[in-house]
Amino acid sequence: MLGWELPPHNSGGLGVACYQLCKALAKKGADIDFVLPYRADHGISFMRITAAHPQSVADVQRAGIAYDSARYTFTDGSAKNLDIFDQQALYEQGVADIARTRPQAYDVVHAHDWLTFRAGLRAREVLGCPLVVHVHSIERDRAGGNSGNPMVREIEGLTFLLADRIVAVSEHTKQLIAQDYDIPLNKISVVHNSIEPNGLDPLDPDNAYRYLAALKAQGYRVVVNVGRLTIQKGLPNLLHAARDVVARAPKTMFLLVGSGEQYFELIQLAADLGLSRNVIFTSFQRGKRWRDAYAIGDLFVMPSISEPFGLTALEAVGYGTPVLVSKQSGVAEVLRNALTVNFWDTRELANKITAVMQNDALRNELHAGVYQEFQKLTWDDSADKLMATFRRHACAASGAAV
Repeated sequence: MLGWELPPHNSGGLGVACYQLCKALAKKGADIDFVLPYRADHGISFMRITAAHPQSVADVQRAGIAYDSARYTFTDGSAKNLDIFDQQALYEQGVADIARTRPQAYDVVHAHDWLTFRAGLRAREVLGCPLVVHVHSIERDRAGGNSGNPMVREIEGLTFLLADRIVAVSEHTKQLIAQDYDIPLNKISVVHNSIEPNGLDPLDPDNAYRYLAALKAQGYRVVVNVGRLTIQKGLPNLLHAARDVVARAPKTMFLLVGSGEQYFELIQLAADLGLSRNVIFTSFQRGKRWRDAYAIGDLFVMPSISEPFGLTALEAVGYGTPVLVSKQSGVAEVLRNALTVNFWDTRELANKITAVMQNDALRNELHAGVYQEFQKLTWDDSADKLMATFRRHACAASGAAV
């Protein structure tokens, strides 16, 4: 298993999905070597975790976001800042070295997202194993519907052509892969992300957002968004809709939890739209403040331009908040009782937010419906589908009967 991050050293949902998926796979008998591009203590016992460092690398210091440059210190004492493509080259080399030390150990190579695809192709070459690539997003998603980085697209396109199987986290993502890279639909399986309803950490009765709690006691309502502040997430549209919401429901606050390259742009936009009193930016949060952000909300809104899945929507439901998500999201395929809207339709987005802000009975009914779906979710179903894929391709590669 090749991945770029795991909790608690993660910058987003990819690491969480990898962790939960591997935990479920391990329960079903999968023997997993999870290979990362950095060395850290994750406190994980259900699989082996290895850092894919070439022997010349002594230490890696990553930037705050896992997809930026990192500082590599070498055994000769020298140090160098490497961009994301140079990091991939070193990771590819490290993965190949690991594969050569255990040539008979593996049945399948499983690589998560474009950052590990080059290493996945090299591991398959060394081991002679089938390669299953797991797609949590493609470059069009990350570029907000635009073409994005041509080097990333080249890596994705080549890997999709050469992989033995492609696993997409939603039907939405499956269709985009087929459209963008001319991949036959029958080469792509859908394995939705999930959540363990009983696996969420409990809430503390004393919410960390005391200012918002005090406002709610005065009749205010809170709209919350948790995620990276990037073009993919459609947050300028949320702020434009927020202006209309506040005009009709002045006692509405917007809580935006996350960091990213649009952080200062969004603060400026909120000011330009006259929303400075109604929008709070918290930057990236973990632990209690992360959980309490969901809990303080009366509605969670995920207006993504293209969201392959959207685990944050499931987390919001688990912490007691109904959700409004874009129709261009994978989680909308799982939560049929969620409110949905086209990401570009800021008028309809404002209408639906306002309706929930002005009607507590509607809010409660929406959460009751979506929570029934939430309680039926489990990572076990996703693990079953993946195990079947692994067995089928491993057996085909060995010539054994499926």
